[in-house]
Amino acid sequence: MTESALSRHAIALRGKRLEYFTIAWNSLEGAVAIAAGLVAGSISLISFGVDSFIEVISGAALLWRISLDAHEDQRERIEQVTLRIVGACFVALAAYVGYEGLRNLIEKKTPEHSLPGVIIACASLIVMPLLSRAKRRVASGLKSAAMNADAKQTEFCTYLSAILLGGLLLNAIFNLWWADPVAALIMVPIIANEGVHGLRADTCSREN
Repeated sequence: MTESALSRHAIALRGKRLEYFTIAWNSLEGAVAIAAGLVAGSISLISFGVDSFIEVISGAALLWRISLDAHEDQRERIEQVTLRIVGACFVALAAYVGYEGLRNLIEKKTPEHSLPGVIIACASLIVMPLLSRAKRRVASGLKSAAMNADAKQTEFCTYLSAILLGGLLLNAIFNLWWADPVAALIMVPIIANEGVHGLRADTCSREN
């Protein structure tokens, strides 16, 4: 194996470790967020939890992508399939969040306050930027659009965490019941945009 191949192999191993961490973290985050969301009746928390499980799917798809990195003739096809799998999940999530957010807003459904939701949102705000930065370095080393897309999705999870935290705190501190569904609806175009790019297997725009 050449020095270049050895270096690429080391980067791929680093990428695998990052994806294993992504799967473990998001599984825990998703379970806590969905459980807390169901207890509190919070659509933004449930949406955040579902997004975390989509990140698990993304991580699994990226593990598959990295495990086949040595097959140069298959890389482009694998990149496109990986992007489309994640894209389809995000489009479905955007539709769900949009419907539930509008329904809760129209019906004036008031969510309960959720301390576990606030804690998980704060933790995500710390972990996600660090994880995204590490993934970008791996993406650059492998020249992988799919890995770069996964890094962007991790970064985008940071934005969702901030939106979620804002909605939860507004409801908890000022009893603004509408903050929760509005926070969920703010997430919709961000989620949908990622989904559309994924379905198009938009590798060129994601390499930058």
